[in-house]
Amino acid sequence: MGNRDIALFERFAPAYDYLLPAADGATLQRALDRATRPVERVLDVGGGTGRGVRALSTPQRVVVDPARGMLSEARSHGIETVQGDGSRLPVRTDSVDAVLVVDALHHIADQRGVIEEAKRAIMPGGVLVVSDFDPTTLLGRLLVRSEHLVGFESTFHQPDRLRETFASVGFEAGVVERGFGYTVVGRVPA
Repeated sequence: MGNRDIALFERFAPAYDYLLPAADGATLQRALDRATRPVERVLDVGGGTGRGVRALSTPQRVVVDPARGMLSEARSHGIETVQGDGSRLPVRTDSVDAVLVVDALHHIADQRGVIEEAKRAIMPGGVLVVSDFDPTTLLGRLLVRSEHLVGFESTFHQPDRLRETFASVGFEAGVVERGFGYTVVGRVPA
């Protein structure tokens, strides 16, 4: 995330869960179901208050986020947290079953770095799941303008472009859901 985005999230942290709807657990689960291994350990990168992993019932859920205030909110929900950067995950190679990036990729400066780092961290058969917003839809165009007006340094991508980036990094990639909010999944080949 850009430093300005982190500072804004620090300020919004106490109200974040009140301002945004819960993550779509059914769609996230459909994406996780593309894994060819059991999904027990999930990292929620840029996960803030843990909205993504809180929508799931996986045994081990960890939020990785640079904003301390957001991590404090995640801990208040019983979620394990690590302050860190998604492009340098604090985990061993092949050590997690899945990585989520829910409504956050557009805030991350080194988006390709996060995708490459997720591939390093995910065990064969595991998945990277990204839910974000399509900037080519009417609501997407409004969101892009709104985030820039607030001061966020957001960069949004269309789902097919993100799927192509996943594939170029070595994931078996597909789009699970399309529309204003979309979900792309990439599986690490077994």
